[in-house]
Amino acid sequence: MATDKKEYLFKVLVIGELGVGKTSIIKRYVHQLFSHNYRATIGVDFALKVLTWDADTLVRLQLWDIAGQERFGNMTRVYYKEAVGAFVVFDVTRSSTFEAVAKWKSDLDAKVMLSNGGPIPAVLLANKSDQAPDGASAPQLDAFCKEHGFTGWFHTSAKENKNIDEAARFLVGHVLSNEHLLGTERDDTDTVSLEGSSSDALGAGGGSGRLNRSGKTSSCC
Repeated sequence: MATDKKEYLFKVLVIGELGVGKTSIIKRYVHQLFSHNYRATIGVDFALKVLTWDADTLVRLQLWDIAGQERFGNMTRVYYKEAVGAFVVFDVTRSSTFEAVAKWKSDLDAKVMLSNGGPIPAVLLANKSDQAPDGASAPQLDAFCKEHGFTGWFHTSAKENKNIDEAARFLVGHVLSNEHLLGTERDDTDTVSLEGSSSDALGAGGGSGRLNRSGKTSSCC
């Protein structure tokens, strides 16, 4: 007997300091592309990844690439609205980006939460591990994630395509486990409309766009 396929649309944030590789991670995950030459994100970019979770479940991930300087702005509450999961990224070759992670996580927890008041699942990505294979030690990251409420962590490399798919499946698994806590209420005063963010507009395999501070979208490659 045929069963109805479950379909979900999840908004996932990708946050962290400027230059840690957020855009590279998204481009690798969505388009299987890598370049050394990405311009710094201004405001927020977004991309769509269609993920076949299992035979009965289809997940569309709307990935929001938040500019590194946005933690100091007043738009993050709008950008974070209705997110159900997050990646917080730092560069293993720049200790200052790791030191900023706790502030990003604190900002995230203050501005978006589950319907029971708990934090949304957040996964820490220790990126550019191809440049520093040892990176931050596993015990250090284990302790840090426990202290700051991260769901887990991964050493990643957009260049070598290391652990990006694995980190995404890990996060989606935790988002799905919180399905009953995601809530359905929306506050239109803080909602930003993403024109062309549907699967029809972006294509079945994924797509991308850009949202500027005026709330208007434009397509990007």
